[in-house]
Amino acid sequence: MALEIETRRTISQLAEWVSDARQRTFELVADLSDEQLLGPRLSIVNPLLWEIGHTAWFQEKWVLRHVCNEKPIRADADALYDSIAIPHDTRWDLPLPSREATLAYMHAVRDRVLEKLNEPEPSEEFLYHVMYTVFHEDMHNEAFTYTRQTLCYPEPRLSLPPDGSGAGKAAAGGGPLSGDVEVPGGPFLLGAGRDEPFVFDNEKWAHPVEAKPFAIARAPVTQDEFLAFVEGGGYRRPELWSREGWHWREAVAAEHQVYWRKEESGDWLRRDFDRWVRLEPHRPVLHVNWHEAQAYCRWAGRRLPTEAEWEVAAAGVLASESHTLSPSKHSYPWGQDSPDPDRANLDWRAMGCLDVGAFPASDSSVGCRQMLGNVWEWTASDFLPYPGFVPDPYKEYSEPWFRTHKVLRGGCWVTRSRLIHNTYRNFYTPDRRDVWAGFRTCRETV
Repeated sequence: MALEIETRRTISQLAEWVSDARQRTFELVADLSDEQLLGPRLSIVNPLLWEIGHTAWFQEKWVLRHVCNEKPIRADADALYDSIAIPHDTRWDLPLPSREATLAYMHAVRDRVLEKLNEPEPSEEFLYHVMYTVFHEDMHNEAFTYTRQTLCYPEPRLSLPPDGSGAGKAAAGGGPLSGDVEVPGGPFLLGAGRDEPFVFDNEKWAHPVEAKPFAIARAPVTQDEFLAFVEGGGYRRPELWSREGWHWREAVAAEHQVYWRKEESGDWLRRDFDRWVRLEPHRPVLHVNWHEAQAYCRWAGRRLPTEAEWEVAAAGVLASESHTLSPSKHSYPWGQDSPDPDRANLDWRAMGCLDVGAFPASDSSVGCRQMLGNVWEWTASDFLPYPGFVPDPYKEYSEPWFRTHKVLRGGCWVTRSRLIHNTYRNFYTPDRRDVWAGFRTCRETV
């Protein structure tokens, strides 16, 4: 009976997530014109009209067709929405259905999945793919949000909790957070344990690594700190950049963060969707790529943390008496409890980043703050498979991107709280500066 009750609770939660993810997709494009839904042909974005249809197609393919053996809802869906088969540059040229037809398809897929969730005794495979496709849509919803930033569209209008319900209260008096924490070395299990309810293939499985002692910043680099690098000539000093980084900087003529500009008065502004605002000195710098993060570190006499160091700082548990790493690790920086609005800036709640000193309840065991939420953090590490890697059923999720991408950790203000945890690995090429990414630094060792 207890197992049956737990299964029904899982199904009820999944049904809520299916509806919630699809509703968020609808909201993220509801105010856009047909012209905006198509948008310009850029290598870093998709046409939104195509991408929202793709999220529904992915759910239909894996849940309704792969598991349930149902016939396609649209006979042309594979020809329109298969991201593996359809080259990126051709997606603007497809005979895409109208907005109304696309939304109708998305409704139909969602409703059919909800119907199947109500059937008795759903299989583990079915529940797995429902959850996977919800998280897939969550990731695309994050992409929809940074696409709106990239294309200078207005801030999205979302159904969010009332002001002051969590993120606003936790952010009060945030301010800066300087200094490092000293992290002891020792054996550590990097990656997800087999007892986790759901993880992606690139997190599998926890394996032993030997961490050397290191010192890592309590908080990510702020806009004020990055501005000092800009005004100190950091973008004009080739010795601070790798060969690839300097080549990138020259190719795009980068002189500062991509969405910043300097007024004649000397004040700096940043573009927040379609409006310009003054820099908030204590908020994390974001929309910087891996090359920019590396150059800043060299300028500051610092370095990026490795992926293993980042996870040790987020998940490692200190033995209270000896100040050494315990054999156990936390699922979230603060412990085992899921994220809530008093611990992390997630789920669009603040509609942007907050000061790095906010959320004191988020501190990890070693003393790092905001390691989940607010801003994704670049690490020094290449995106590589863990030992014994085996791809999940959706084989294209991780494997094609190994060795060409860099690892980011921690989530941002747009990331869903149901998705993020300490072992979650994000990955982008080192030139990407459109995503909600920043970084924290480690002290250089002599």
